[in-house]
Parts: sequence; C-alpha cells; structure tokens
Amino acid sequence: MYPYLRLGPFLLQLSGLALLLGVWVALALSEREARRLSLKPDLLYNLVFYGLVAGIVGARLAYAVRYLNAYLENPASLFALNANTLSVMDGFLIGLLAAFVYGQRKNLPLRPALDALAPGLATFMVFLGISHFLNGEAFGAPIRLPWSIYLWNEYRHPTQVYETLAALGILLVVLRRPLGQSARGLNFLLLVALSASARLLLETFRGDSLTWPGGFRAAQAAGVVILMASLWLARIWAQPTHPGENQVEPEFTQ
Repeated sequence: MYPYLRLGPFLLQLSGLALLLGVWVALALSEREARRLSLKPDLLYNLVFYGLVAGIVGARLAYAVRYLNAYLENPASLFALNANTLSVMDGFLIGLLAAFVYGQRKNLPLRPALDALAPGLATFMVFLGISHFLNGEAFGAPIRLPWSIYLWNEYRHPTQVYETLAALGILLVVLRRPLGQSARGLNFLLLVALSASARLLLETFRGDSLTWPGGFRAAQAAGVVILMASLWLARIWAQPTHPGENQVEPEFTQ
C-alpha cells in the first residue's frame, strides 16, 4: 500500500489527501445537482460543511470520553491529527443530526436535498475505496488468486479494488437517474439500496469483518436492514404527494 508520499522533509498522507479530494469533488457535483433541482447551492454546501465539522468534532470527543483518563493526562492530544482516534459511528450520527437540524432551520426540502446529495455521496464512496487501498484498511481475506495482493504478510482478496469498482459502478447508475428526474428522493434511495447490496456481497471477501457467533457478519446484517428499509421507503416516496403531482412539501421534515 502507499500510505505516505515524502516531499523533502515532509510526509504527505495519501489516504487523507484522497478523502479531501473526494469531499471537494463530491461538493462540486452536489452543488451542480442542487442547481438542476432549483435548490440554493450555498445552503446545500453549508449543510454538508456543518455536518462534516460536527461529525469530526463529535467523533473525536466521543473517542476522548471512552479514553478519558488518557486525555486528562495529555489534553493536547485532543487536537492531534490522527484519524485513528475518532469514533466513526458516533461522529456519523452527530454529523447527520447537525445536518438535519440545519436543513430544518433553513426550510430545505428534504427529498430534493437528498437527491442533490446523491451524486456527491456516490463520488465520495469511490474516493473512500481509493483511500482504503492506499492505507491498507478494509483488507481482504487470505487467498491465493492470480489477482491477489500481498498485504499484512498474506496474499489476500483485493477488497479495496472491489470496493472502488463497485462504488464507480454505483456512481454511473446514480448519474443516469434511472428512476426519473423528479426530486422525490428516489435517486438517493437508489444509492442507499445499491450501496447496501454491494456491502452484502463485498463483505464475504473481507478479512477484517466483525463476526458474530454463528459466523454472521455485522456489516451484512446492517446491510440487509438498510436495503429493506430503503426499498420500503422508495415504495412510499414513489407515490405522488397529491393526485397528478410528484413534488414534495418544501420543508426538511417528513
């Protein structure tokens, strides 16, 4: 893997750079989609920005609470640029809540906003796969195949490559908007359903999965729930809000 690039006396973290580039490209695509859906791009940009900031800060604070004694001994470490000291799930939930509150206060229409975010989220997932390839995370199970990669002292499934290719395919589908052009949130739900389906498949090749008793993988169980929920919600959102009308109410609530 290629976690760092040396530039003179400096070490550039390539995986972090890939994520930053992914955020930038994702925002650009989402802003373009916002204009197409007659939304204010600056509101969508701020929604993502506040969600990211709240998520990162929340993830660090949640991690610090779990290891409070260590941070009380060295409070400056709270500001360390170390992605390994983040509670990802806590940060995701906090960021999601912050974005929802902002959207509600600004009266952003929920479903059009979600559809505007869909191309950007799909793009970011491509860069996330690239980041995993660069830093060796999300690695595959040991196996000897013509296309195996040597990682962590084993020949393994190149699951990071599988992940990136799957994300690229999902992005191409999302950009085509096969469920229609109207801003009913269906393109976003399509992204969620395809991503959950990809996780169900790709998880079988992973070597770092959280496995429950009986051999069940936690990520696959979550994928089934998310897939079923997205399909159920898509069936509801596909119905016109009013007879002969496919538009939604102009508030960030349901």
